[in-house]
Amino acid sequence: MRAKALRLGLFLLLGGASTPLFAHAAAPAAAAADSDALAPDDGYRLWMRYPDRTIAPDAVTVRGRSAMLDAAAAELRRGLPAGFGPVLLATATDPAVQALRLPSEGPEGYVVRRATVDGRPTLVVTGDSERGVLYGAFALLRQVAVNGAAAPINLRSRPRIALRVLDHWDNLDGVVERGYAGKSLWDWWTLPDYKDPRYTDYARANAAIGINGAVLNNVNAKAESLTAPYIAKAAALADIFRPYGIKVYLSARFSAPIELGGLKTADPRDPAVARWWRAKADEIYRAIPDFGGFLVKANSEGQPGPRDYGATHADGANMLAAAVKPHGGIVMWRAFVYADTDPDDRAKQAYDEFKPLDGRFADNVVVQVKNGAIDFQPREPFHPLFGAMPKTPLMIEFQITKEYLGFATHLAYLAPLFAETLDAETGTAPGATVARVVDGSLEGHTLTGMAGVANIGDSRDWTGSPFNQANWYAFGRLAWDPGLTPEAIAREWTAQTFGRDPEVMRTVTAMLMRSREAVVDYTGALGLAHLMATGHHYGPGPWVSELKRPEWNPVYYHRADRNGIGFDRTRTGSNAVAQYAPALAAKLADPRTTPEGELLWFHHLSWDYRLASGQTLWETLARRYDRGVATVAAMRREWEGLRGQVDPQRWAKTATFLAVQEREARWWRDASLAYWMSVNRRPLPAGMAPPAHDLDWYKQQRFPFAPGNPQ
Repeated sequence: MRAKALRLGLFLLLGGASTPLFAHAAAPAAAAADSDALAPDDGYRLWMRYPDRTIAPDAVTVRGRSAMLDAAAAELRRGLPAGFGPVLLATATDPAVQALRLPSEGPEGYVVRRATVDGRPTLVVTGDSERGVLYGAFALLRQVAVNGAAAPINLRSRPRIALRVLDHWDNLDGVVERGYAGKSLWDWWTLPDYKDPRYTDYARANAAIGINGAVLNNVNAKAESLTAPYIAKAAALADIFRPYGIKVYLSARFSAPIELGGLKTADPRDPAVARWWRAKADEIYRAIPDFGGFLVKANSEGQPGPRDYGATHADGANMLAAAVKPHGGIVMWRAFVYADTDPDDRAKQAYDEFKPLDGRFADNVVVQVKNGAIDFQPREPFHPLFGAMPKTPLMIEFQITKEYLGFATHLAYLAPLFAETLDAETGTAPGATVARVVDGSLEGHTLTGMAGVANIGDSRDWTGSPFNQANWYAFGRLAWDPGLTPEAIAREWTAQTFGRDPEVMRTVTAMLMRSREAVVDYTGALGLAHLMATGHHYGPGPWVSELKRPEWNPVYYHRADRNGIGFDRTRTGSNAVAQYAPALAAKLADPRTTPEGELLWFHHLSWDYRLASGQTLWETLARRYDRGVATVAAMRREWEGLRGQVDPQRWAKTATFLAVQEREARWWRDASLAYWMSVNRRPLPAGMAPPAHDLDWYKQQRFPFAPGNPQ
């Protein structure tokens, strides 16, 4: 309680308003963003750094009254620069808009166009629904912030994906699992009575990038989240989010009928269990009429599920789907099944369990599949389920929080990772990409979705560092349109976040675009994965081999020995390549036609194997570590060159974190090379510096209280 009061007081002290609208804080005018770039800024305003001098209130007119239309109008009144306007907000059913014969962009799409209304030139913001008008208002603000108020305005867009959802791995005690930006944004203790102003600002930031759903609690769910007191807390958040087009969802613990209902079983085929879930759904919908539905993690990492009773994932998902269907709800059933049932290759398990169930899920179930078959690694091939379940809607799950990419302190822009997966060709048909599976266009599904594990906490800058905000932003933009390019997203985020100064724009965009590949280089290139230390996943641990289950150990994944390195997933190994479409499987089965970035994911190769460059595998891998460190060092120099062109607060925090990243990149490089040399007994390639310490020194490092690690 005291912590929340202190944070609210700090918000007011640092220039926040007494209302929950953070844009009232002092901010440089959009038209003068470059000259005012050095104004104090703690990162709270994200990509919504609105001007001091704003449009006259009467320059924005609204046809119709609702909380959502009022929210859209209020946003424009505080975000558009002085002298801009007039602006009309109205849905397509308004007679004045109908007379314009504007194109329809569907239930969430928008059109922003200049026209003559009631005899005067007007900028019309419209859509088929109020939600479309809301998104159109934010699109207009983005256009002005990125291109200036004088730029031509003719905007038209609709989302390609229906469900654009943040998954919060927030526990009821306030700890965020794999979160690196402080404790949970949700103060469950003071909800539903005290509604922190940040909840509204969170909703506004999400609406600005088109996110329309939030799962409030961890997928490793507690049954208590479904009790009446916590339903009331979720309902309070739903009331705040509703004007911004955001539905709330809850992660459901599959065994809740036992823990809360006193039943002796949670078997989804038991009529008493189905009745309990129907009653629970009815209770939730009485409190939250537009409740989105349930997210379920089942039979994975110790979580209960239908397989405990000999039932299938489809049995479990369909029973829950029947409970929420009368209310229009859905079930997002995760395909992350991680149990010791497929010891020869963990990467095969989800496909083996879910592929046979294709077509057996209810029509309000979407199967949520991680982007790769292991677990959000810095680089993974796309999950083989994409393209393998044409009769089932598949919702892709990305991790925005950087569990394996340096936590909050490493700069790693994830849009290239997201796009790499979305653009991947499944091989099932010409032009069949993962994006087309996810958006439903390939197989005709209308229940479509993209989920992102949120990186948000109660840190003042929301995500632990200014640059981590770019990943939240990029996820929302790609969920709206998977066809956007990472560089275009980086440029528009930079313009809104740091201003439109050309040098700042060039430098920051270039840093973003190289950053993720740098992390891949210094943590494990060429398809290596899962090389991190145990439990907290902080720092290198390729030597770890003593954990109870084989697939908990990094040595299981790299299989390095005196002769070679890599996981053989061809016919001579686990044959995981067979889970892909035949043409793609044939390509991946041959190291000569496997993408170099995935080489050791699919093949165990000699240290002397020659790559296309002519270099040996060992020389290439070793030099990639150096390249990763050098890229971070270069980013530090480039950021130093922006001293005086970026506000001191955000500049200093970023400079400090880049120094941390360079130090830890060297640690990853040295520890990894020391271990590989202990295995292959080979010297480093000519000209490379030796590790700073011996291997035993690196093995002795301990970090018992690393953030984001459930204790």
